[in-house]
Amino acid sequence: MKVVVFGATGMVGQGVLRECLLDPGVDEVLVVGRTPTGLRDEKIREVIHKDFSDFSSLKAEFSGQEACFFCLGVSSVGMSEDDYRRVTYDITLAAATVLAEQNPGMTFIYVSGVGSDASEKGRVMWARVRGRTENALLRLPFAGYVFRLGYVQPRYGVRSKTRWYQVAYRAVAPAYPLLRRLWPGHVTTTENVGRAMIAVARRGTDDRILGSREINAAAS
Repeated sequence: MKVVVFGATGMVGQGVLRECLLDPGVDEVLVVGRTPTGLRDEKIREVIHKDFSDFSSLKAEFSGQEACFFCLGVSSVGMSEDDYRRVTYDITLAAATVLAEQNPGMTFIYVSGVGSDASEKGRVMWARVRGRTENALLRLPFAGYVFRLGYVQPRYGVRSKTRWYQVAYRAVAPAYPLLRRLWPGHVTTTENVGRAMIAVARRGTDDRILGSREINAAAS
């Protein structure tokens, strides 16, 4: 399987990339980003792309890809709706549209969040924008899926780029087994997210939108 990964330097993307590199069934990983990951692996092929509003110049790179794991995203804190939409909706659809044109049979998995608003009419700005993005992706001519993440525990050296997040994750780590028992539908790990993406890309699933419970089941 040939896979494209967006957002590989973020916490979720790091975990997904790690699982792709470990999985013997993944032959090549095309990493698209604005900056290099700094990783060296025979499976990785990196493309540094500065204009995330237009991916038409990458048609040749995208051709023949079988799956895309789209882990790129930002917090909406301090952002206007227009700015958040540009980063969340516009960039995602710019990439997904070109990928769908080149590979209509591919699988595209989008990392979203618990609470996304599929009606696109709710009062919470980020949830509306996420919901609109999900809806648009699921209408494109590929096998589209949405992973709505809640709490994600980083594992195996994966780290958030935000310092206070790092501190919080270290503090919560010992309690993760308890959290999973208490709230199995709301917690997962970076390892499980990556393994679940690969499993869904291989076999598909009846659920187009997966929460943490479904992600953990797919990973196992």
